[in-house]
Amino acid sequence: MIPLDAEVHDSFRNELASVAADGRRRWIYARQPSGRFYTARTAIAALLVTFLVAAPFVTIGGQPLMMLNVIERRFVLLGIVFPPQDLYLVVLIALAALVTLVLVTVVAGRVWCGWLCPQTVFLEMVFRRIEYLIDGSAEQQLRRNRGPWTADRVRRTVLKQGVFLSLSLVIANVFLAWVIGAAAVRALIVDTPLRHPAGFTAMMIFTTVFYLVFARFREQACVLACPYGRMMSSLLDRRTFTVTYDYRRGEPRGRRTAAATQAASGDCVDCHRCVTVCPTGIDIRNGIQLECVACAACIDACDDVMARVGKPAGLIRHTSAEQVESGAGRHLTLRAGGYGVVWVALVVTVARLLATRADLDVLVLRQPGTMYVSLPGGDVANFYTVQALNRTSRPSTFTVDVLEPAGAVATPLGPLGSVGPYAVQDGRFLIRVPRTSLGGASTPVRMRINTRGQPALMVESSFLGPAAGGQ
Repeated sequence: MIPLDAEVHDSFRNELASVAADGRRRWIYARQPSGRFYTARTAIAALLVTFLVAAPFVTIGGQPLMMLNVIERRFVLLGIVFPPQDLYLVVLIALAALVTLVLVTVVAGRVWCGWLCPQTVFLEMVFRRIEYLIDGSAEQQLRRNRGPWTADRVRRTVLKQGVFLSLSLVIANVFLAWVIGAAAVRALIVDTPLRHPAGFTAMMIFTTVFYLVFARFREQACVLACPYGRMMSSLLDRRTFTVTYDYRRGEPRGRRTAAATQAASGDCVDCHRCVTVCPTGIDIRNGIQLECVACAACIDACDDVMARVGKPAGLIRHTSAEQVESGAGRHLTLRAGGYGVVWVALVVTVARLLATRADLDVLVLRQPGTMYVSLPGGDVANFYTVQALNRTSRPSTFTVDVLEPAGAVATPLGPLGSVGPYAVQDGRFLIRVPRTSLGGASTPVRMRINTRGQPALMVESSFLGPAAGGQ
């Protein structure tokens, strides 16, 4: 961002850096950072973008690596399929992920925002880099945009916005692939829009939204719209390790001149480099602020200046306000320990539930709305429904054996016992029981479900019959 006047910096608590006093948008022209943190962020962003783009299209056992189909309540996480029956597991995994973010934020600040959030990754590592390539540096962009509409400016603007729109279309298709699957997205691309009006409309809507976010709304999405930023900022305290300015070392700040001496001024030379590289336009020297996304661009900029003036790095660094004030070492707070206990409990619970989840889940219920049937020979019959869910990538078979009451026999009514990969089979069967084995109007019935010839689970239900003395 190009430095603003001192009055604006002094009023940082009264207004956002990206919003003028009269409510108009103040455009952020952030200089491109360079340094060890920016290099690390670039490497992490490359891995994240590769994962985000490839995950819906890479398959494991015929299933995508990732799919979050909230419409049909079908989720695939790292190749593991979670049908609607396993929605409780998806909820627990989401809670564990949320508590992970909370715990990391309490301990290390908004690492998610600056390093892992798809909004930040795409904006800072993809769209801004393209902007630097086409429009030049932040200073060149500012001068050009404040000048007249020349042929060069029109040409650059058309090229940049065209690239931004094309990228937004690609991101929209990837996003849809995460939701509805890669096969459905391929159908949208190759078929006429008239055959997929809902999908085509969704693609156009998401393309427009992503284009507006990355080309226009930009940092406002983090500052104004994102609920995570506001919620997680409230979790920071004086012991949180985050991007912090060491005011004890840097103040009083001032430029190096012949009149200035080491005793008269701190290490901060008031160059505003930390402000000009900030993607949200804040001055980190004013302390931790809501707009800070902990991207560490100001650390790289300040370390470079310190090296130039012969001062040690770390004037801006990852530390806590308490450590800057007292020099106390980092220690675990009671609040962080509490979140850690909750996190461990959730992770252990999810791991246990995943480890004990059956490959084949069979639900047997007595058919609702039916009574018993008296059969020739004195037997009594009840109808039952069965739903079998196969959670594996290979076909599965099962049989039903009735253990109690004595003499009970199960007879399938139609195809029953074979379930395809990741499929659900519904069926019906009849249980006939000798009248002498019944204990009255309702008799407990125990069934054993066998898969591949081995006992898998026990099912208990009830069997209706005539009351004692009935016919």
